[in-house]
Amino acid sequence: MNQTRKTKPKILAFLKEECGWSRGIRSVLNKYALNFEEKQVHIPENYQEMVMKSGQHLQPTLVLDDIVLPDISGIELESYLLSNKFIQEKIEQTDGIVIDSSCTPEEEALKTSDSVSVTMTKASLFR
Repeated sequence: MNQTRKTKPKILAFLKEECGWSRGIRSVLNKYALNFEEKQVHIPENYQEMVMKSGQHLQPTLVLDDIVLPDISGIELESYLLSNKFIQEKIEQTDGIVIDSSCTPEEEALKTSDSVSVTMTKASLFR
């Protein structure tokens, strides 16, 4: 008999605000109505906490109860939740978010153009 766990896990998610991998994690957690505490890794204290808990530097990193899932994608999280009976079956992805990908090429291009713009602005300050 395939039963779901009676209690939902306590979830701590170390994520980036704008990141395809992080969006995938949020999407999976929301799809299964799993509450989670999110800590942004661009905040130095949160980043240090992630490194201390996981022993590594990559995100997304989740802590489910006492289990650390470092550098995980949404699709890997969904498989973990299913195989460890946190969910009973996979639900179709309906929010349009890709759960197994980094930023889209368009987002990467924007990051590059933003970076160039910031660099040019800084350079013009020192003329």
